[in-house]
Amino acid sequence: MEYEAVIGLETHVQLKTKTKMWCGCGNKFGEPPNTLVCPVCLGMPGVLPVANEEAMRQTALAGLLLNCAIAPSAKFDRKNYFYPDMPKNYQITQYDRPSNLGGYVDFETGGVVARVRINRAHLEEDVGKNFHFEGTSGIDFNRAGVPLLEIVSEADIRSAQMAYDYLNALKEIMVYGGVSDCDMEKGMVRCDVNISVRPKGEPALGEKIEIKNMNTFSGIKRALEYEIQRQISVLQSGGKLVQETRRWDDLSGETESMRTKEYAHDYRYFPEPDLMPFVPSEEWIEEVRSRMVELPLHKKQRLMKEYKLPAADAEAFVHDIPLARYFESIVKDAKNPKSVANWIINNLRALMSESCKTIDELEFPPNSVLELVDLVETGKISSKIAQTVFIDMFNTGKSPAAIVDEKGLAQVSDTATIDKICDEVIAANPKSANDFKSGKSAALNFLKGQVMRITKGKANPAIVGETLEKKLNE
Repeated sequence: MEYEAVIGLETHVQLKTKTKMWCGCGNKFGEPPNTLVCPVCLGMPGVLPVANEEAMRQTALAGLLLNCAIAPSAKFDRKNYFYPDMPKNYQITQYDRPSNLGGYVDFETGGVVARVRINRAHLEEDVGKNFHFEGTSGIDFNRAGVPLLEIVSEADIRSAQMAYDYLNALKEIMVYGGVSDCDMEKGMVRCDVNISVRPKGEPALGEKIEIKNMNTFSGIKRALEYEIQRQISVLQSGGKLVQETRRWDDLSGETESMRTKEYAHDYRYFPEPDLMPFVPSEEWIEEVRSRMVELPLHKKQRLMKEYKLPAADAEAFVHDIPLARYFESIVKDAKNPKSVANWIINNLRALMSESCKTIDELEFPPNSVLELVDLVETGKISSKIAQTVFIDMFNTGKSPAAIVDEKGLAQVSDTATIDKICDEVIAANPKSANDFKSGKSAALNFLKGQVMRITKGKANPAIVGETLEKKLNE
């Protein structure tokens, strides 16, 4: 019997605010333990939370980026549980009236564009972090109270690879929108995985298994690959799956049981009495809407369509926003957008990386790239000489034309001069000339190389090739 996986993901993303959700403590990473705390985020008796409006805006913005509907009225609830990293013994979250409902993410996977629907995206607070040492344990509450967006997908994912691609697309959308830096090494993105398997074509769902607190996308992919096969093996051997929560052991490459359904938490949700429901005005929503950005997949498709770029070039610009802005600021005046993209992606990006310069620190004006492309395509300089000109242009800020004139780098296209040098090269390399005449076409490249060496790369390679071939065929 053939089985299929049914996967849903609950992704937690830390929002990019300066302060925490309910107090004025800094939202920073890497500070000494328990230095970014106050009575509010430590859950002291009698303190009152005050909502961070920028976190509310970013939550709404994330909803718009995920094609969600902004709820006309949202409220906060208390999710009660007792655990060392939760200082209040309850978490302020959103239960039955979240900020964002519905929505979807379109992304590329397996060579096609897929869609995963979003059930909800709600706002809550993060918890502290436990540390376990040889003989004791400690808690750092610096993270407690940081605004956290939980994005709950529908069970539309069918493979580990599809889950991996969805998560990368989701991360890219959050970064593009300025909602989160999504730095996984800093714990800014975590994920709970829900997975079941069923016979292919069967509408009923199998027993749901949850894998908690995953913090790397590669780990999620590996955990899903293992868990899909584990569940199928249990069913094929006549066993029965039970609803449970499991954890992923990255070292062993296996999941292991934590608790079954019988031991699931009863969180006893009730409305947060210290926070009023949030009813956004149309003006407030429009202000948030003004912060919308073009989504990565749409940008890639548009660059390919408008400028006839291959997918790899378009993706390079999608992953480097400043470079994409630079390209689009000059390409509208270009005759050959693909050539412009090549110089920016292959040459400019490499030199910027080597020199640790940003786009804003470039010494040459953007139209210098167009000028260089024009010099190559009109045959005034060769592609090889252009590489040297580009480096000089990058270092000095001088125009390509000025560099070519100063250093005498103009391409030799004079047929009489090239004709004479080709005769000399053929006479000096009779074996290669005979090899070409015997059908060894590669010999022509050697002879062309000799001409280019003598002219120090200045000879027009197209004219050189035509001249040599003509002479050798006489």
